[in-house]
Amino acid sequence: MQIRDLPYSDPGDPDVRSGPRFLFWLGRSQLTGQLKSLSWGLLHQCAIAGLPLTVGLAVQAVIEGSGWELAQAGGFIVVLGILIAVGDTMLHRTAVTNWITAAARVQQLLARKTAELGSALTRRVAAGEVVAVSTGDVEKIGWFVEALSRFAAAATALVLICVGLVLYLPSLGVLVAIAMPILALAVLPLLPRATRRADIQREKAGRATELASDTVAGLRVLRGIGGEELFLGRYRRASQEVREAAVGSARMWALISAIQVFLPGVLLISLVWYGASLARDGRIDVGQLVTVYSAATLMLFPLRHFEEIAMAYSFSRPSAQRAVRVLSLRRSAQPSTIDAMVPEGDLYDPVTGLMAARGQFTAVVCGDPDEAGRLAERLGGHAEAEATSGITDADEGTTTETAGAAKTAGTEDAEGTVDTGKDSAPAPLPSVLLGGVPLDELPLDSARTAVLVQDKDPVLLSGTLRELLDVPSSGAVSAEDALDAAQCGDVLDALAQASVDTEGDPMRTRITERGRSLSGGQRQRLALARSLVTDPEALVLDEPTSAVDSHTEARVAAGIKRLRRGRTTVAFASSPLLLDLADRVVLVHRGTVVAAGTHRDLLRDEPLYRAVVTRETDEDIAASAAGAQLVEIDATPSVEAIEEIEERA
Repeated sequence: MQIRDLPYSDPGDPDVRSGPRFLFWLGRSQLTGQLKSLSWGLLHQCAIAGLPLTVGLAVQAVIEGSGWELAQAGGFIVVLGILIAVGDTMLHRTAVTNWITAAARVQQLLARKTAELGSALTRRVAAGEVVAVSTGDVEKIGWFVEALSRFAAAATALVLICVGLVLYLPSLGVLVAIAMPILALAVLPLLPRATRRADIQREKAGRATELASDTVAGLRVLRGIGGEELFLGRYRRASQEVREAAVGSARMWALISAIQVFLPGVLLISLVWYGASLARDGRIDVGQLVTVYSAATLMLFPLRHFEEIAMAYSFSRPSAQRAVRVLSLRRSAQPSTIDAMVPEGDLYDPVTGLMAARGQFTAVVCGDPDEAGRLAERLGGHAEAEATSGITDADEGTTTETAGAAKTAGTEDAEGTVDTGKDSAPAPLPSVLLGGVPLDELPLDSARTAVLVQDKDPVLLSGTLRELLDVPSSGAVSAEDALDAAQCGDVLDALAQASVDTEGDPMRTRITERGRSLSGGQRQRLALARSLVTDPEALVLDEPTSAVDSHTEARVAAGIKRLRRGRTTVAFASSPLLLDLADRVVLVHRGTVVAAGTHRDLLRDEPLYRAVVTRETDEDIAASAAGAQLVEIDATPSVEAIEEIEERA
């Protein structure tokens, strides 16, 4: 795989049982690139290892006064120099290719998982953690994959050099062969502590990244309530914790580096002392001593790769574990078992009892906005486990949602294996049905085509308005009709005025990232128009008019009903203007449908519905109940009054 061939047509199915297993899968997936890097690395290392022999021959030729042997040694040195240059160049090229392609593979896997889960991703994993995995963690994982082949080449070269020295000069070669494993493994007892410190640093850095991401996302709200200093103080403390953890980790790695400098120095001093005594006694030649000494000196270079691979693994393992926590998430517990199709019919949720009749405009009222968001995700084919369904206990009035477990989406045991809860997790809730077909068992593309969910905070990507509305659709709804139904006339006027080089054509005017140049209501209506263009079999809208004024809201609701006539539409809302236009209104309380009917009937007959729609507080409800009791008491004749009436009769 070359960089020019990216992206992958299929990044593969990763092993997400643990971080180390994911790293092993990643290295195995790039086996061809690893073998290329290993081959060039061996050429580079072996060419370097040949220099001491040629230098020793040259020294011995000078001592013996042989010009021909000196010329031969010089020629060998030139050839080795060329091989070193070629090997080093190609090793760097292939190693960097492995790094970039590995990082690209992980990013593609993350992008695929994000597209699969949609808005449900940020409900299961913190947004900051997703950002950290897709940026810094990807680089750490790529570093380990890149360093792996160079380490393998260095280890192989060390074995070959030790064997060659033993055969070339046993008296000194045995000393080097015995010392090399000690030098390579001397830092092994320190690696667990260094790894733990690196893990702590990565954990604290991830928390700081999450805090920064969440703070930036809610900056407008923080400014509105004056909470900037509070969150700034929190980030400063988190940043200082990261700095302290980084210093502690650096100290441990500095100790490891010091050991790897000190022990080879001891080896070289011992080798020179012992070799000089042998040369003085005439047992070896001076050229042989120079050869062994030069070989031992150059062996320190491949020995440094042992430290690098240990450092790369210690940093990449927690990064891989965090990537696994994201990649192990599943859209549903059940695999797709139904062939690609777009079912038609009623949209039914067996958990809450919500029924949206085919071809009707159904409004859903929930007292809890979070409950509405979870139900909207379920209607889109994202089933939840029973423990994380968000259904509340009617007696206690407390939610059973385990948000912390949902955020981590698994725990890690002592070996670093991620427990995704497959054995101990509760059974998943039944799937939402569309025309009797479970959405969770449909392929993702078919489920997305059948049911489209627009959450309460839709995102507008940068580009022109025409590109924004150029989405997969049935073709039955034009962009002009969708914009008209969403009441985007003022948005088009604003874009036309903002156009400087498109001749006033709003469809060719560029929209900034996330639509920051537009107001909240304008962004919401453009997102609604985009959803209407797709014309799905069932359209689920979560608070589609929450950011517009009442006059515009009434027209938007009428436009939705007109354009979606004959198609299934579900709108989560509590606005009387929208509810009054719905064909049917459903009240969901604590995870169950408790009432259904028209808006006016429910407003008259259902106190709970009336409280949610009219925004009555608990005090208002209590006062109304007390007033009703007083009226009932006043309307009941007393015993004395009854007796007086009987006497008069």
